[in-house]
Amino acid sequence: MRGTLTIACREFAGFFRVPLGWLLASLFLLLSGAVFARSVLVSGEPASLREFFGLWWGLLVVVAPAISMRLIAEELRTGTIEPLTTSPLAELSIALGKFLGAYAFLLVCLAMTFAYPLVLLLISRPDPGPMVAGYLGVALLGAMYLAIGLLLSSLTSSQTLAFLGTLFILLAAEIIAQQVASKLPAPFDTALASLSISQRVSDFARGLVDTGHTIFFIATSAWCIGATALVLKARRWR
Repeated sequence: MRGTLTIACREFAGFFRVPLGWLLASLFLLLSGAVFARSVLVSGEPASLREFFGLWWGLLVVVAPAISMRLIAEELRTGTIEPLTTSPLAELSIALGKFLGAYAFLLVCLAMTFAYPLVLLLISRPDPGPMVAGYLGVALLGAMYLAIGLLLSSLTSSQTLAFLGTLFILLAAEIIAQQVASKLPAPFDTALASLSISQRVSDFARGLVDTGHTIFFIATSAWCIGATALVLKARRWR
């Protein structure tokens, strides 16, 4: 466990030692601020962050792959993956440490958006329940996206390919769920429709903490982290 935390702390600090980390944090705040101003601060509309959280899946589609693309791909490019995989640490500890470091960075970026609900609380009387549920949904979604990006980052030494591969998978899953599922017979339509991330996030945005959605995000994240550990193990045995 100590090794996992050491890797996590190193990854987290690494985001603030390079310009990319500050650029990603700035981009995150810029895009989330634009979404907040466009979807929430609308004259005559109810005081709610429902639309704000409902659009966040699209924001994280871009930001999460940018955060995760360097996690292992950079190690592969520079050759530092060799001492890491030959260390006494288990592959799962390495993969989990990388994930936790990136996730901590994402949560810091997310915490900086707490100013938005505070602004809403100052000018109106919104229901806090959907706000808490919305942030929970975004945190779970961000974990899943980062885990998928971690897996793609372990498959290539190119950060660009890791970013584009993750972006393609996330967008393809949503397009299939939205456009293709309705044209298929049962039970394939239901199975594909369940891939719709925007629908799952919109439920959280309404204040509905669905156990099925929570399990889906956590299980997918765990599977991708485990798959990353298997990829690292395969590299160790080459």
